[in-house]
Amino acid sequence: MSRQPRTQNVTTDAGEARITWFPATTEPRLVLAASHGAGGGIEARDLRALAAALPARGVTVALVEQPWRVAGKKVAPAPKTLDTGWRGLWPALAEPGPPVVAGGRSAGARVACRTAAELGAAAVLALSFPLHPPGKPEKSRADELLGTGVPTLVVQGGNDPFGRPEEFPSGSYELAEVPYGDHGFAVPRKSGLSEAQAMDILTGAVATWLAALG
Repeated sequence: MSRQPRTQNVTTDAGEARITWFPATTEPRLVLAASHGAGGGIEARDLRALAAALPARGVTVALVEQPWRVAGKKVAPAPKTLDTGWRGLWPALAEPGPPVVAGGRSAGARVACRTAAELGAAAVLALSFPLHPPGKPEKSRADELLGTGVPTLVVQGGNDPFGRPEEFPSGSYELAEVPYGDHGFAVPRKSGLSEAQAMDILTGAVATWLAALG
């Protein structure tokens, strides 16, 4: 596999999807497949930070664009359709051979959680898991997170309106916090933490967790 990023289009039952591959610069031991949220694409700061940091650690990063995003639509479809797109992509993600960690941010994290067991994911990385809609903690999505059936890491901003770290229920998953971070892991200037430092915290937590997986 070339060490330069490359794109791959994949036809799914939900439409044409796209994978951007960032190959490991050493012998790959894992593939981290990560999709975007409902309000943005793979240009999200956390996804780009992981794609920059992990290949040197033996992890191939595959950033996944769901069909609705590839088609240029501005609104994400229903969760069922997102799951259909992800299932259709999975054979291409698994083809390189190493175990695949299913991941994503926000809505993408929910997709990874819901489908991990059935697709045979080695683990789940949930970035900015939307535990509940902002201001509506009673509408919890904790069951999705608690039901992955595989090792799971949540990385959450300390000020995420979709669920602050202290709101998360106890469970078998691990949780890492990016202090002061919002849903997109942006940090306020007054926090004394730069965006680069916030991303270092995030990528460090993910790299340590992935290293423990194998």
